[in-house]
Amino acid sequence: MQTRILIVFLFILGLWGLLLARGAYLQILPNEKLQKLKDKQFHTKVRIPSRRGAIVDRNQNELAISITAYSLFADPKIIKDPKKTARKLSRLLKVPYKRIYKKIKPSKRRFVWLKRRLDRETKEKIRSWEERGLGFIEEARRVYPNGGLLSSVLGFVSSDGRGLGGIERTYNSLLSGETQEVIVRKDARGRPLLVGLNSFTERKDGEDLTLTIDRDLQFQLEKELKRTTQEHEAETAVGVVLDAKTSEVLAMANYPSFDSNRPFKYSFEQRRNKAITDTFEPGSTMKTILMAAALKEKVITPGKKYFCEDGDFRIGRRKINEADSRHHFGWLTATEVLAHSSNIGTSKIALELGAENYRSSLVEFGFGQRTGVDFPGEALGIVNSLPWRDHLLANVSFGHGVATTPLQMAAAYAAIASGGVWKSPRFTKEKNENYREKRILSQREASQIVLMLNAVTGTAGTVVNAKIPGFPVAGKTGTAQKVKKDGRGYVRGQYISSFAGFVPSHDPKYVIYVAVDNPKKLYYGSQVAAPVFSKIASYAIRREGLTPILISEENLLKPAANKVKQDRAVLRLKSVKELKRTVSLVPNLQGLTLREVFRQSKKMKFQIKFSGSGRVAKTLPPKGFPLPKDKEIEVFLER
Repeated sequence: MQTRILIVFLFILGLWGLLLARGAYLQILPNEKLQKLKDKQFHTKVRIPSRRGAIVDRNQNELAISITAYSLFADPKIIKDPKKTARKLSRLLKVPYKRIYKKIKPSKRRFVWLKRRLDRETKEKIRSWEERGLGFIEEARRVYPNGGLLSSVLGFVSSDGRGLGGIERTYNSLLSGETQEVIVRKDARGRPLLVGLNSFTERKDGEDLTLTIDRDLQFQLEKELKRTTQEHEAETAVGVVLDAKTSEVLAMANYPSFDSNRPFKYSFEQRRNKAITDTFEPGSTMKTILMAAALKEKVITPGKKYFCEDGDFRIGRRKINEADSRHHFGWLTATEVLAHSSNIGTSKIALELGAENYRSSLVEFGFGQRTGVDFPGEALGIVNSLPWRDHLLANVSFGHGVATTPLQMAAAYAAIASGGVWKSPRFTKEKNENYREKRILSQREASQIVLMLNAVTGTAGTVVNAKIPGFPVAGKTGTAQKVKKDGRGYVRGQYISSFAGFVPSHDPKYVIYVAVDNPKKLYYGSQVAAPVFSKIASYAIRREGLTPILISEENLLKPAANKVKQDRAVLRLKSVKELKRTVSLVPNLQGLTLREVFRQSKKMKFQIKFSGSGRVAKTLPPKGFPLPKDKEIEVFLER
């Protein structure tokens, strides 16, 4: 009996020994297969983008930032009551019940995303339920703090933080940084524990990006485009503001637009940046380019005369009409042809210049090709191949039979404003691989065009609505019939009204292009687009604190030689005493409190619009400038 007991004891002892040995083997010695099973049961790997870099304007104002958000995930295998959980989540997240239940119903899956980038309040609400199988991972959520401002330029990002449009797409690799794997650990019951923090501390975040955009100027541009579109019951409006010296984009806008914070609530049509992606016939703004080409080829001088046939000019069996049927011009100089926007005059100059020379100049000015701007989806525009019939040549001379983008037209005028050097527009200071820079006109030729463009906005020209008191303006209107969507013919009674120009013309700072699509009440560029130019340019000049000048041919053609004189000659069209008697000037409000400013406004009968707190740091217009027509002064307070 004792022998049997001993045998059983030894047998059991042996079994325990084997079990202990096996346990020691599993615990101490590595086993790849068991490690994989363990990792599968207790860990889940999730790919998380790094924090996306911020986008700021030229003055370091934030345009796009990333803030901490919380992404909700689930382990369907351990959710106790999927239907109940789905109902609760559906009500809180405002997501259809079926969509959530489909994800969390029992399955072999151990990880599913339920909702990305929630705020802290929502996260804490779900946490309070203490539901098994639900967990959170910290991510960065893209936020555009200015709402819809600059949205067509900035673009937007996808749910996983990838740039899908605009600057966000162009510079996605710079902004996005490196995607990392985050390990979500679970306990023995499968409940999510803490996220592996090393993944966050070790990852490389995206870099910040500084744009050439001026946020305040952008706001003014968008405000004026909205006002004009609504006032004239137009379909859309687009505007571009470039730095006249560098062609850097200071502002670019479309109306109507969208909010980058909620991009998918808007149509593709509203999200498109029409200033870069859309083309149209530019109309008479193209006459400036014709004059530049004719000057370059020595075909014209500003004073050379052309007979404009009293408004009745035929090329073969086709008739060329003036834009306004009431116009019956006789002899006009080349400058007057531009000032009065004579289609017949420009047609005759184009015929004298020749199709080959004119097309070559169009290409030099950047038409029919991409400008090289650092933005996706840029359109080429259309400049037809040679040969051109005389009638087509005449049409192209006044902006028909050719298609451009607003940015191409702005860049062409910037080439004249910068003294004859064409430069690729850009949104950052860095020059990308597509950047181009070339001299296309001599300094003298560019100066002659500037003087001719000044005649357009003078009292004898067609664009007095673009004038800015005390500052010379160089620019040209365009009123083009709207081409049908199929490209065959024109839409009856629909026009695109535009204006292209720069200011101050003697020493250009800003190039501004505005186009309004299908305005209903008025449609001439001088009536619709030119006033927008004037408002935007006036704002930019006042904020810059530029000094008004005495307008003369000398300081228009020789700005460098006369700069010192201009700095000393502050608008002496009348004596200072006489000017003060006839014009209400902005008083000196510097250092006053808001209460003191209100007293001044009541006394001098002007309106104020203020921002900030403390005492007055600056005003727009600055002190000593004429009061605007609406008698409103912007006051900026600082502590």
